[in-house]
Amino acid sequence: MRFHCGVGDDVVPRLETERTILRGFRQRDLDAWAAMSEDDDAMRFIGGAATRADAWRSMAAHTGHWVLKGFGTWAVERRDDGRLLGRVGLWEPEGWPGIEVGWTLARPVWGHGYAQEAARAAMTWGWTELGLERLISLIDPENLRSIRVAQRLGMQRDGQVLVRGEPCDVWAIGAPGG
Repeated sequence: MRFHCGVGDDVVPRLETERTILRGFRQRDLDAWAAMSEDDDAMRFIGGAATRADAWRSMAAHTGHWVLKGFGTWAVERRDDGRLLGRVGLWEPEGWPGIEVGWTLARPVWGHGYAQEAARAAMTWGWTELGLERLISLIDPENLRSIRVAQRLGMQRDGQVLVRGEPCDVWAIGAPGG
């Protein structure tokens, strides 16, 4: 008899870009993820700084999303040194207005194009592997960095919604050729 238990790399596909590897979260990511989650600036627009325990629960939620929905968020690792840069991927928790492509990266790597590079890979995967026709990003109107990433990805502002009681701009893009 053979048993196999696991989620991680068995459920989460591995994507590679020129400078990044998108993969499932692993327990060994907790130190870097917790450090990023404790950073007020990095977490400002997604609920604020979090404790190490909250960071672990966040990793578990992002991992579980893959099991429940068949898509989710990848841990983003820099190819040249294996450093965890943050997370990027597709997200649609209960009550969300559509499938969102989202990104959260550690502050020291902001401004280097990693969010755009990894988000583009996630979007392409969603279009080719899931047949998605539309993706959105929900962005706080004051989050100018994320707005610039959305614009570079070709997204257009498409209204506003309330998310957990806070106004968020909806940025949207259709599948290429769709």
